[in-house]
Amino acid sequence: MSPANKSPRRRAREFALQGVYQWLLNQSPVTSIESQLAEVAGFDKCDRELFVGLLRGTITNAPELQVGFANYIERPLNELSPVERGILLMSTFELAHRPETPYRVIINEAIELAKGFGGTDGHKFVNGVLDKLAARLRADEVEANARERQAARGNKPA
Repeated sequence: MSPANKSPRRRAREFALQGVYQWLLNQSPVTSIESQLAEVAGFDKCDRELFVGLLRGTITNAPELQVGFANYIERPLNELSPVERGILLMSTFELAHRPETPYRVIINEAIELAKGFGGTDGHKFVNGVLDKLAARLRADEVEANARERQAARGNKPA
């Protein structure tokens, strides 16, 4: 997706990730991070409500969010890159606290963020962790999605 075609929600997630990243690196106050990011070119085209909700919700709930995904990673939290950690924190927040957003949308957006800002295979790692987490946090939604995919392929559920 070219920069001109990014949706306001995609832009909000990108700016929120930048804010979470900044917070992870230097523990800046959230209000300071918000003010700095509001000055960045393109910020006026983001969904500000989503941006603020993701940034504040992620930072405020970071300790519990880390516990939420820690069981699905095979290395210590401090060995995650700040980008991967930020994406996992933010996506865990969305999965846990924003049920109005479909889990597949949250995972797909996280993958795109990892492709755009993370390391070479970071998106694969993020996808694997979030798939497992979604199965726990959104079990009914994940199961319904699996049934729909089966039905679309013409298979009847067992």
